[in-house]
Amino acid sequence: MLFAINPSDGTPLYFQVVRHVKHLIATGRLGPGDELPTVRALAQQLVINPNTVVRAYRELEAAGLIYTRRGSGTYVAEKPVPYSDDERRRILAERLDGALVESRNLGFGLDEVVALLRERDRALRIQGKKQGEDPHDGA
Repeated sequence: MLFAINPSDGTPLYFQVVRHVKHLIATGRLGPGDELPTVRALAQQLVINPNTVVRAYRELEAAGLIYTRRGSGTYVAEKPVPYSDDERRRILAERLDGALVESRNLGFGLDEVVALLRERDRALRIQGKKQGEDPHDGA
């Protein structure tokens, strides 16, 4: 499981971890019962203070998305609380904002971005059919 945070993002590190885990759950890359990395392992991977991971895991647990079995590990809840439509829309808007800023910095216009989105959607559908998957499941 690959976690990524950006220390220069301006967003608190614990919140970046929370947001990343939520995204992995929402897209199905983490499913019910899947084990999360230990606090120590994730802190080492991200080169952050273990207390930052503890805080993130605490927030996720309070939200009902994960649970901790003492001495065993931290797992995705069996029935994680699904995102509301507003939350899903907010997450998508945030990611699209980043892609739009990047496309402008690279000199692409909106029409080119839309054309590329359609092209990528078609490619993902074809790839999903070859693999027998639903290309819209976020995998």
